[in-house]
Formats: sequence, C-alpha cells, structure tokens
Amino acid sequence: MDKAKIFQVVKKLPFDTKKVVYREGNLSVFLYRPSKLSKRFAGYNKKKNFQIWFKEHNREFRPNHMRVFIDLNLRVRSRPALKKKLLTAFDNIFYGNDPELELKNLNKEHFEHSLNPIYITGVLSQLLIIEQEYAYNKTSRFSPSTLFYQGWVREFIDNPKEIDNLCMSVANGQPPLSRYVDLENKKSKNFTKNLKSLWYLTAK
Repeated sequence: MDKAKIFQVVKKLPFDTKKVVYREGNLSVFLYRPSKLSKRFAGYNKKKNFQIWFKEHNREFRPNHMRVFIDLNLRVRSRPALKKKLLTAFDNIFYGNDPELELKNLNKEHFEHSLNPIYITGVLSQLLIIEQEYAYNKTSRFSPSTLFYQGWVREFIDNPKEIDNLCMSVANGQPPLSRYVDLENKKSKNFTKNLKSLWYLTAK
C-alpha cells in the first residue's frame, strides 16, 4: 500500500498488538507498539513509537536499515545494469509510492545475491522511512529528516566502494555523501526545487 495508507495503520496501531502488513510465503512483516518503553527509548512518545518486526518461518526478529542497504548493494552487484531502475523504484517509495507497484517489474528479474525478496525490502524501506518521520524526536541536519536514510539507500546502490567500508560508515553514524542529498536538503544553502529524477547521478 502507499505511504499515506500505511501511515494510517501505524497511527491507529493499538498497544501490545501485532499487525501484519505484508506476507510472502513463509515471510511476513508486522508492526508492534509496546505499552512500556525500555530505558533506551524513555524519551520517546509511546503513542508514536512502534517496532518493525520480520518473521521468517518460526523466527522473529527486528530488522534495521542495514538489512535494506545490504540487500540493495548485493542486488546491484549481481545486476549492475539494473542500477537506475533500483534507484528510481526506491526513490519513488521514499516519495510515497506503493512498494509493490514500484517493484513489480524488478520482481520479475533474477538477482543472484540478496537477503530478502525484493517486495520485502521495499516494504521494510517504506516502514523505516515512516518510523523516522513519525517517531524520531531528535533534531536533524536534514529536511526532510528521512533524507539521511534515503541518502544511504542511494549510496549503497550507486557507490562502488566495498560493502564493508559502506557498512562501517553507517555504523559510525556518518551521513551519506553530500552528492546524494545536498540539493534535496531544505536546510542546505544548495537546496534546489524541481529536481529531475536521479539528479544525484550527475551531481558533482
């Protein structure tokens, strides 16, 4: 479903209830809003806070942004010719489009390496964007704040650096390279309106 619809699901999510938002075979993505927050999240608004969970057969765990980044990097290494299609699809998901519609054609492609079915990766990316937009309560140097995340999505698909170096940069809290975000960042002096699709591929 598109961002507006899944956003309403998130807002109406009851406490201590699992809500499956996507299922594919033995895999499913579900949401959960705990009524009690851990000390780490004590400063969060518990009415907005929610968790993203992934179920694989009988195993349940909480995926994070690295799962999306690594999956996309593996895909583009498997099929370099599909780089622009991957970038376009995941940018459109960032802008609010339905992951299943955006990834319909890419789902027909074979990728030798990946972590998840591509629809799962798209749904996770959508939810991670919503999580940051809705529940993140810290000041960001980016506007929208979700551009930090999307900049890394773009960089993991486009940047030829080795995957371990990219992962280390993310783990150390570094921002994505400015070329992937600067012109779209409303807090930047270089902010530019009406950018063309994939503008960052020609940015210096």
